[in-house]
Amino acid sequence: MFTTRVCKLLNIKYPIIQGGMAWVATHELAVAVSEAGGLGIIAAGGLPPEVVRKEIRNFKKKSNKPFGVNIMLMSPYAEDIVGIICEERVPVVTTGAGNPGKYISKFKEHNIKVIPVVPTVSLAKRLERIGVDAIIAEGTEAGGHIGELTTMALIPQIVDAVDIPFIAAGGIGDGRGFLAALSLGAEGVQMGTRFVCSTESIAHINYKERIIKSKDRDAVVIGRSTGRPVRALKNEFTREYLELEKEATDFEELEKLAAGRLRLAVNDGDTSTGSVMAGQIAGLIEDIRPCKEIIQDMINAAKAQLNYITSLKGGE
Repeated sequence: MFTTRVCKLLNIKYPIIQGGMAWVATHELAVAVSEAGGLGIIAAGGLPPEVVRKEIRNFKKKSNKPFGVNIMLMSPYAEDIVGIICEERVPVVTTGAGNPGKYISKFKEHNIKVIPVVPTVSLAKRLERIGVDAIIAEGTEAGGHIGELTTMALIPQIVDAVDIPFIAAGGIGDGRGFLAALSLGAEGVQMGTRFVCSTESIAHINYKERIIKSKDRDAVVIGRSTGRPVRALKNEFTREYLELEKEATDFEELEKLAAGRLRLAVNDGDTSTGSVMAGQIAGLIEDIRPCKEIIQDMINAAKAQLNYITSLKGGE
């Protein structure tokens, strides 16, 4: 029922992609998502190149399903990681924090699908022109680094602007959100926060429980003054950061304050002074479940919702 161009492009059963979350999106999570019929993603983040290579090889030892690697193009290791991805024949690359244009021809030489994350229509159109295979359009509801446009406003504008397949991201965590995204014209979805709260995610249990306990207004944005806004759950760290922003603290001091905070939360479980990056969908998440159940329940719920809508139409 939900087979789209994204499924055919990536050779996956369901048009569901796992977000490339730094420190969280390891091969363990990627394997679980890919084995469940979606597309698992390994996040390169700021990892050294050889660590990324090890993650790729660990995935291949455990699964023969399609998967991808997310590259943060601002990483000092980006060039080397691109080389490793090509050497290891990774099927798919998603990119963020930059324009992948200079790497497109190299990726194409190795038959690697390129899917950048974009926050605006103009960037989506520009990347389509340089030959990317698909686009992930991410709304401001997402966790981590964000843009300004909401998912609901962005999706239909992207539909009208590009011809290549695109995936919706930001504020999607269940079957209703999945169906809504497809109804607006997306051909797949990317989820991050929902997969953090999976049994296969290596995120510290404190991190997962903080998401589960969160309410609708707990996901706040810091860093707007720096031009690099980030959404995370409010805690001691975000309160300190926002106070310093009000005082017009300079960029270098804010960057120093934020350095290492995500790792502190994900690996050490410090949800008070660490950065608990999560999207606005966090308030909807109530449990920790295997990725296979998360995906299957999404598909089943979307089918049920679609049948319900059809029945209403028939009643008219």
